[in-house]
Amino acid sequence: MREPINYDSPSALRAFLDAEGLGARKQFGQNFLIRRDIRARLLDALEFEPGDAVWEIGSGLGAMTAPLLERGAHVTAFEIDTGFCRILRSLFGERLTLIEGDARAAWRDTASAPYLLGNLPYNIGAHLIADFIEQGRFFQRMVVTIQREVAQRMSARPHTKDYSSFSVLCASAYTVTPLMVLKGACFYPAPHVDSQAVRLDLRPDRPRSSALFYPLIRALFSSRRKTVKHNLRAFLAQRASDAARLTDAALVHCSIDAGVRAENLAPEDFTALAIWLTDAM
Repeated sequence: MREPINYDSPSALRAFLDAEGLGARKQFGQNFLIRRDIRARLLDALEFEPGDAVWEIGSGLGAMTAPLLERGAHVTAFEIDTGFCRILRSLFGERLTLIEGDARAAWRDTASAPYLLGNLPYNIGAHLIADFIEQGRFFQRMVVTIQREVAQRMSARPHTKDYSSFSVLCASAYTVTPLMVLKGACFYPAPHVDSQAVRLDLRPDRPRSSALFYPLIRALFSSRRKTVKHNLRAFLAQRASDAARLTDAALVHCSIDAGVRAENLAPEDFTALAIWLTDAM
């Protein structure tokens, strides 16, 4: 095993990367969290017990991996950078289950875990969370650090500008709790935008699943300036010959005003529409 890395010092990280012939690559969203206190708060928010299985997305050089292992987690780490994988193996050996490659594809063939922790690259964060939910890979709890604007969309409520199909998707499965905002100076290299940590707790009252739910919410938000009735009819026109009748009947049955827009509907309204249409078609 090699000597521990000083994860709190940008100059020490830079020297380590140079010595190993490595670098933080922008295309992989590699920004190292250099605040020890924040790393501890993120781990505390995950609320796992020793012996629990935890997925870690984007392990990097192991700044979060090391304390996860120290707290007794059985860690499955996903890392796309082959150079970083070499470092992780040398640091943690067989204590760590390392999945080398793009987490967007690799997670599908990996045994699930009740907990997930991740400093998610900005370019894949929303996609990855949406993919987990749509494919039915649920976690008891997730704590993720993502671009702040994505975090705002995740927790947005109806009647707000950030409310979107992604907001409804997250709310359908999880209780979303915004945690701390992280400025660029919390990372090395420092990103140009703010990040935010978010906690997602699996809802015990998750509504009945419907195959129509995910395409429906995307369709109803596809033209935000148009009414629910207009977007719903266009959605149903691709699936049923009696789209106009189904649209009117669905809105009446679910007590939804035909003249409102998707941003005015609660997550429960989308669920009710999807369930009614599934049974009616």
